Amino acid sequence: MQRILLLLIMLFVVATLAGCAGNGEMIKAMSMNTRQDVFQELSAATPTPLGYSDLRIVSSLKTHMPGIYSAKDIHGTPEYMLLINVDGQAVQIAGSLRTATREPQTLRDPEAGEGMRYLFQKELRLKPGRHRIFASLPFEGIAVERVIELAEGSRNTLVLEPVYGSAPEKQRPGFYGVRSFKEGIRGFWVTYNGKSL
Repeated sequence: MQRILLLLIMLFVVATLAGCAGNGEMIKAMSMNTRQDVFQELSAATPTPLGYSDLRIVSSLKTHMPGIYSAKDIHGTPEYMLLINVDGQAVQIAGSLRTATREPQTLRDPEAGEGMRYLFQKELRLKPGRHRIFASLPFEGIAVERVIELAEGSRNTLVLEPVYGSAPEKQRPGFYGVRSFKEGIRGFWVTYNGKSL
């Protein structure tokens, strides 16, 4: 039994490492359109016609100020974008950005301090049914992929919440696992219509 458990743990670690190494190639492939007929981009919410479903994609995240680490760093600039690919049709979403300063709400507040706040939003109209959604922050090298089911005539919301990196200076007793936007984004928590995916 212990050998099986050890084997499963090793397979999980290898799969995770292979997934991280392959994210760059997957992100590059997903940024290309292989189809043009999957969704329509909407400029505003309108009533959903028969035979369609609407999907609102939202993400709010914080990065450090531009130019802190190097002149080539695009954090805090309009070039920092969110990539969405639905069943082979891709779209780059520019975020609305603003300076955001926040006093710590708790000892473990990951968004405390001065940085740039991005709000990414996109309204899409699709045919009902199953769809494979790929979301990425290409500059960070992170990506998530989920399958969702859209009911005809429905309005749906997919939220991508950032998972920030661990702050190394906080690695002392009582502060393990403290995360900060200053350490970059390591992934997304995905919720669909209020339920975790």
